[in-house]
Amino acid sequence: MLRPPALNFALNFALGAALAAFGLAVLSPGLLNDGDTYWHIRAGEWMIAHRAVLRADVFSYTVAGAPWHTQEWLAEIAMALGWRSGWSGIHLLFAAAAALTAGVTAWFVRRRVDFVPALLAVVLGLSCVTGSLLARPHMLALPLLAIWTVGLAQAREKNESPSCWLIAVMPLWANLHGSFAFGLALAGALAVEAVIEDRKAALGWAVFLLGATLSCLATPYGIAGLEFPFKLSAMRALDHISEWQASDFSHISPFVISLFVTLFVMSSGRLRVPAFRLAVLLGVVWMALAHGRHQMLLGVTAPILLAPSLANAWPAKNGITKAWLLPLLAAGFAALILVRLTLPVARTDDPVSPVTAMAHVPRFVRETPVLNDYSFGGYLIWDGLKPFIDSRADLYGDIFLQNYAAITAPDKDALAATLTFYHVRWTIFNKDAAVVKLLDATPGWHRFYADKLAVVHVHD
Repeated sequence: MLRPPALNFALNFALGAALAAFGLAVLSPGLLNDGDTYWHIRAGEWMIAHRAVLRADVFSYTVAGAPWHTQEWLAEIAMALGWRSGWSGIHLLFAAAAALTAGVTAWFVRRRVDFVPALLAVVLGLSCVTGSLLARPHMLALPLLAIWTVGLAQAREKNESPSCWLIAVMPLWANLHGSFAFGLALAGALAVEAVIEDRKAALGWAVFLLGATLSCLATPYGIAGLEFPFKLSAMRALDHISEWQASDFSHISPFVISLFVTLFVMSSGRLRVPAFRLAVLLGVVWMALAHGRHQMLLGVTAPILLAPSLANAWPAKNGITKAWLLPLLAAGFAALILVRLTLPVARTDDPVSPVTAMAHVPRFVRETPVLNDYSFGGYLIWDGLKPFIDSRADLYGDIFLQNYAAITAPDKDALAATLTFYHVRWTIFNKDAAVVKLLDATPGWHRFYADKLAVVHVHD
């Protein structure tokens, strides 16, 4: 049993980590550097206005009316509510999620591990989340991943099955983001670990897993919601989407640094991780290597799963418990909130927001079919236009996405066929897109507008 001082310094450590994560997210302009943010907010607004969950596409013209599985409907409603306070509200919403994720992770690790190794583990782990620090539903689900992993890890420490109360996390998670499937898989892996150590644990863990799985059916889609993450992961066309591609080792990144530091520490021989726990961690590492978007899963779970081994090598000692520290941390949160609400967030041209280019497109052109850059689809929806494509890969499907990849390769025949079939009258692409030069040379098309970000072509 930990003494009260241990709880105090673990709380201070957790609040410090939460404050750092909150500050990073609430002040980071990069939080909004994803076009998905635009259509997630618009989807949430639609659902609030119609008091119903979206089940068909209302945004594009190419697949209008097609069935759409809005797995993240609850997160989208939360984003729409946050948007009522403008972009500052979006920043505060996602900063709160980042702070809660960091706080839960840091609290669990520091209760068991001495200050310096705990700080190193938490910083290295959560730095792997920075690449996914974007205003998208996965960030709102990360606190649940932290709480879920902590609950599983605590059960393993006590050689017990997880508390039934932990199952309550799953229905909320399943309505926020498809990463709940990873939570189920992680629980299954730790259940196997428990049974390897003690076969008597099988029944308790089996009951827990059954309850957690059944609770995931509490979504508007029932069994289809449980199947959706697996169907999405099986799409072949995801290879063309950057976040689904393998992690990039061509430059130094927080993920690369974390991997090498962890390998160095483990090679020292002082940190000993049980074989099966190491296998579980290596499985998550493999996921992060195979798909960059999974680095965040590794970043949250690894410090928690490694905490018992770190505690054996560097057990927790008393830390800072000064009475003035809590008010100071609270003042830090208040100051950051005040700064964010005081300084307006202005959206201008960025890699996903062709603001200036769209302002130059006349209304009579805007109302005709467009062929757009994949990354601009969200902004077109935000601007009230119906795009050719946006980032809802599951909605468009493999065939459509593969044809789009051919268009932008660029393939002259695929481009010509698409322009004709969809009666496209104008296009907007990133200035560096390969298809721009092909459009320049296509008879009947001319550049209407170009700037440092985007190029607009119009049919003669």
